[in-house]
Amino acid sequence: MRYLVISDIHANLEAYDTVMDAARPLGWDRVVLLGDLVGYGADPNLVIERVRALAPHALIRGNHDKVGAGIESADSFNTVARSAIKWTHDTLTPENRAWLASLPAGPRVIDDVFEVCHGTPYDEDAYVFDDLDALRSLHAAKRPLCLFGHTHVQVAYSLTRNQFAVETTTPARPFELALAEGSRYLVNPGSVGQPRDGDPRAGFAIVDAQANTVTIFRVPYPVAEAQARIIAEGLPEILAERLGVGR
Repeated sequence: MRYLVISDIHANLEAYDTVMDAARPLGWDRVVLLGDLVGYGADPNLVIERVRALAPHALIRGNHDKVGAGIESADSFNTVARSAIKWTHDTLTPENRAWLASLPAGPRVIDDVFEVCHGTPYDEDAYVFDDLDALRSLHAAKRPLCLFGHTHVQVAYSLTRNQFAVETTTPARPFELALAEGSRYLVNPGSVGQPRDGDPRAGFAIVDAQANTVTIFRVPYPVAEAQARIIAEGLPEILAERLGVGR
């Protein structure tokens, strides 16, 4: 079984379509989404409709999904994010807003090998910002492999006999991580539509349950088109600018 894992699309239709095109020749059986379909980007309805048509094997909510659907306030968001999510809420169709509100919280166990969450296995909204956050998440996970999103930073951590390591020390992509028996792994596939690690390319991953590997990919997408859509919809210009630098 091969799983396509994508996270943090953030209503960036150009990035989403590019990722799906890039993933098609790689081959996958099921798709798993780690949340934040909306927020920041200019096409929340089209992204939701594309995702719904996929009939994902697993899909959990992100914090922007909750606020965009109106089931949580935007009090924790900064001014730019609050402006964008208000626009998102008002732009969503009633049907898509209700569907978004119905998304389940993570974590979710997928099989004997891996589980998924948006933030961490112990709190769907917590961030993995440093090694201590990663270690806590590794210990909290119920499966040897946990995939997470939220930070928009593509990274992989491992824990083997109490030896902690960051596996993604090389910038080379694709990067294949072989899963060793007895070890635990925490992997962020990167953000499809809002990378924040200095690389503007969209990120995603393939989990191969038979080969016991996770491979993370980056793919360039038409950033200028996504930027133009943001400007055309009257969203804050900084949201367009940051796409170009991956920050």
